[in-house]
Amino acid sequence: MGKLADKNILITGGSSGIGLAAAQEFDREGARVAICGLNEQALQAAKETLGARSLAVRADVSHLSDLETMFATIKREFGHLDGVFANAGYSEFLLFEDVTEESFDKVVAVNFKGVYFTIQKALPLLGQGSSVIITSSVGAHKGWPTTSTVSACKAAVNHLARILSAELLDRGIRVNSLSPGPTDTAMFGRFPGEEQGEAVKDVLRTNNPSKRMADPSEIAKLAAYLVSDDSAYVVGADFLIDGGVTAISGVGA
Repeated sequence: MGKLADKNILITGGSSGIGLAAAQEFDREGARVAICGLNEQALQAAKETLGARSLAVRADVSHLSDLETMFATIKREFGHLDGVFANAGYSEFLLFEDVTEESFDKVVAVNFKGVYFTIQKALPLLGQGSSVIITSSVGAHKGWPTTSTVSACKAAVNHLARILSAELLDRGIRVNSLSPGPTDTAMFGRFPGEEQGEAVKDVLRTNNPSKRMADPSEIAKLAAYLVSDDSAYVVGADFLIDGGVTAISGVGA
């Protein structure tokens, strides 16, 4: 029996990257997992890697009607939830003066609005002892160029975790955030051309004290701890998992 045995857990953005790695880790630890995402084909491929009891629902977390439909499906299939991993995200890397209203709205809609209302709509299914995790980013702690929209959203959800912990603790619901450093996911495919994406990854590896990027499975293992009863005393915290990029300076080395 794994440490998540008999738990029902939702992972948004669960068809790739950190979300898929978390779904697979939670599944191995005994959880019944629901995943959501935008691409139906990717969702079904992800579901094939999970146990027979898993659930895959197409949903855009920035649309409240999609969230309501998704949670109605989860209530019908699962009955309740013991955990939510609000992981769905979207990034565009643009200099401040190049950000358009359209780009701004899309990043905020997924990374802040989507997280906010995912948790709100999940509340009726969450009971005593439940755990909510929000995927933030090391960008919430660092002033990196071209990340003015996404990093500001990640800083916002870090504080949202604290506020929601204050509001929900009496219901026995814990909320924490998880801030990964550069992680080797399909996000880098959004750069114009594979070659540029690989160049950015090389820069991130070189400038990380650990000289590498994280594998999504490493982030998933921390998420499994945070959604498990082992972390019952962890409330309103943000967990950096970044290879030392925040804590360690290369100056003087």
